[in-house]
Amino acid sequence: MSDFDIVVIGTGPGGYVCAIRAAQLGLKVAVVEKRSSHGGTCLNVGCIPSKALLHASEMFEEAEHSFTKLGIDIDTPKLNLANMMGHKQSVIDGNVTGIDYLFKKNKITSYTGIGKIEAVGKVSVTGEDGTVTELSAKHIIIATGSDVMPLPNVEIDEQKIVSSTGALELKAVPKKLLVVGAGVIGLELGSVWSRLGAEVTVVEFLDRILPGMDGEVTKNFTRMLKKQGFKFKLGKKVVATESTADGVKISVEPAKGGDVEMLEADIVLVAIGRRPYTQGLGLEEVGVKLDERGRVGIDGHYKTNVDGIYAIGDVVVGPMLAHKAEEEGVALAEILAGQAGHVNYDIIPGVVYTMPEIATVGMTEEQAKEAGIDYVVGKFNFSANGRAKAMLKTEGFVKFIAEKSSDKVIGCHIVGAGAGEMIHEVVILMEFGGSAEDLARSCHAHPTMSEAVKEAAMAVDGRAIHA
Repeated sequence: MSDFDIVVIGTGPGGYVCAIRAAQLGLKVAVVEKRSSHGGTCLNVGCIPSKALLHASEMFEEAEHSFTKLGIDIDTPKLNLANMMGHKQSVIDGNVTGIDYLFKKNKITSYTGIGKIEAVGKVSVTGEDGTVTELSAKHIIIATGSDVMPLPNVEIDEQKIVSSTGALELKAVPKKLLVVGAGVIGLELGSVWSRLGAEVTVVEFLDRILPGMDGEVTKNFTRMLKKQGFKFKLGKKVVATESTADGVKISVEPAKGGDVEMLEADIVLVAIGRRPYTQGLGLEEVGVKLDERGRVGIDGHYKTNVDGIYAIGDVVVGPMLAHKAEEEGVALAEILAGQAGHVNYDIIPGVVYTMPEIATVGMTEEQAKEAGIDYVVGKFNFSANGRAKAMLKTEGFVKFIAEKSSDKVIGCHIVGAGAGEMIHEVVILMEFGGSAEDLARSCHAHPTMSEAVKEAAMAVDGRAIHA
């Protein structure tokens, strides 16, 4: 039996960050991970590898379509998919090796195997060979993340019908890719294979893409994706699939019922969301309560209904985002060390890493209306931005939502190249309760894409210069 102050089950972004912060604060920490490498879904089969392929495929498309306009004449670029996948793997390896180093640096003990809470303060770790190691801890933290949401009547084989994991490992570019789900994951991975030559069709149960995002953003972004070659079947659902020698036959019907339409594809990607991963953790046996969606119930300090057991990340309420899990990990570690950890859930940015990117923070216009807030919108298009023109990246816009009476910024939505980097000055502004005027009077370097953010803030007061 090994004794620790904290045992963290799961080493994704929430778990490993929590472990490191706790160790920094002087606590004796152990982590339990079922994979052979740390980093969870994000680093191994999610955020990081998908961004490697998004960037590589974007460069391929640039070389194929934009170089000539920039005065660069090259032969038609050829795809070397094996090398592209090699780049993706090297990025994964570099990141997970980095976590190994950080665990050693911070004197965190790592166990590989299936973790299970046997009782309050007791965790067992079952290795691949069946060996069981028992750990004791004052505090046990559940940070096991999420898993792919299954689609009824559709069996994922990771060959022809794939999850996001399989979509990152395809051995060849499909001629036809059918994506089930128009959320972030589906559109990002659809973009990768579209750029590399696939004909992409997206089937979405709702009548719009990217549910929950600002309506003006999704309307314009749908148009942009169609221009890129995406086909959409909105308000439709997949009711059955049949694998054939050549690919997959897909039965699709209106969400509200109606005539069935038959589609064919080489590969089907199921990307309808993710669900908390809590199986086999012993939660039921020790009395930890789950909500109606299978999430671990917690209080304002991440504690479950059982003393000494806590939960963070995708297994608890809130957006399933790596950075949200990281913030919770830091907050919980600080709370357990006697400090005052805190996460502002109203100001968590979200990014869609397509081209153009979408970045958003705070309220959408629809949410402001629903809340009865009297608001003003300021908007500026990248087509009027000098740096965007120089880079051939003029698609998109910046949109601010501010309270009319106080000018306080309550939301910002950016569609454009590099949106995921530009959103953070608005995150900081909102953390300090800033106004559109505050940002509008802050000097921005010229020429930069970020000038569009300043101009949109100026537009809240109707005084954008270049519009």
